[in-house]
Amino acid sequence: MAATVKSSSSALPAPFDLAGFLATRTAAVNQALDRFLPAATTKPATIHRAMRYSLFAGGKRIRPALCLAAAAACGGDEADALPLACAVECIHTYSLVHDDLPAMDNDDYRRGKLTNHKVFGEGIAVLAGDALLTQAFEIAARCQGWPRYSHQNIILELGQAAGSLQLIAGQVADLEGEGHRISARQLRYIHERKTSALLCCSVRLGGMSANCTQVQLKALTSFGYNVGLAFQVIDDILDVTQTSEKLGKTAGKDTKAQKATYPAIVGLQRSRRIAARLTQQAFTALRPFRGKATALAALAEYLLRRDT
Repeated sequence: MAATVKSSSSALPAPFDLAGFLATRTAAVNQALDRFLPAATTKPATIHRAMRYSLFAGGKRIRPALCLAAAAACGGDEADALPLACAVECIHTYSLVHDDLPAMDNDDYRRGKLTNHKVFGEGIAVLAGDALLTQAFEIAARCQGWPRYSHQNIILELGQAAGSLQLIAGQVADLEGEGHRISARQLRYIHERKTSALLCCSVRLGGMSANCTQVQLKALTSFGYNVGLAFQVIDDILDVTQTSEKLGKTAGKDTKAQKATYPAIVGLQRSRRIAARLTQQAFTALRPFRGKATALAALAEYLLRRDT
C-alpha cells in the first residue's frame, strides 16, 4: 500500500511509496552485506557472529537508502552505489557498537535488542566495531571509480567522514561535554560531526557513483548536512519525550548522563523549530534536481516526522 508523502515545498510533486522504497532497498542492502561479510561460521566464528549480530539487528538502513536515492536522483544505477551504501552502513554500525560500550554511553539496548557488549563481552564488542570499520573500506575498495570521481576520491571521502576531524571528532567532543554546560554552537559542532558527517557522506557517495556534476554534488552536500543535523536534533527530542519500548533503546539516557542535547540547551519547542528549519533547508537544496529527487525528499520528510 503506497504511503502518500506531502511536503510544503515543491520537492514532492506526487505520491511516493516510501514504505515500499525502504523495504526493497533494505532487502537489497541486507543481501549485499550478507555477501560481503564473512559467514558467521568462518574462523574465528565469535568475531563474525558479533559483527553480524549488530549489523543485522534490524536497523532501518537510512544511510544506505539515502545513498541509493542520491544515485537515482543523479540519473545513476543504484547497483553501482550499492557497495558504497553497504560501506557506510558498516561504519555506522561500528560507531553504534562502540558508542554503546560502558566507557562511552554505557547502554544495554539498541534497536530493541541487547547491545553487542552485553551479548559478547566488551573485548569482542571493541573488536567487532574495529572489524566493521575495516570491512567498510574493503567493500568500498571494490568500486570501479567514475570519470569525475576516481577510486581514490571514493576512499578519501569515506575516510574523511569517519576520521578524527568528523565522526571521531564528534564522539570526542560529546564525551568531553558530559557534565559540563556547553553552548549551542559547541553542540552544533558535535552534531555536525557525530551524525551529519556520515549522512552527508552517504548522499555524496551516491552522487559520485552516478558521476554527478559539481552542481549536483554541492546540492547533495547541502541536503545531507541539513538532514543530518535535523535527524540528530530529533533524536535529542525523542530521548526526552518517548519511552524505551518505543525507541528500541534506553530512553532518558542523555539526561541522566548529563549529555549535551538541544532540548537541554535551547528547550523543547525551539528544538522542534530548529529541526523543521533544517529540513526545509534540505528541501531547498533539492531544487536543482527538478523533481528527480523524490525519494530523497520523502526520506527527509520521514526523518523529520518521527513522533516528536
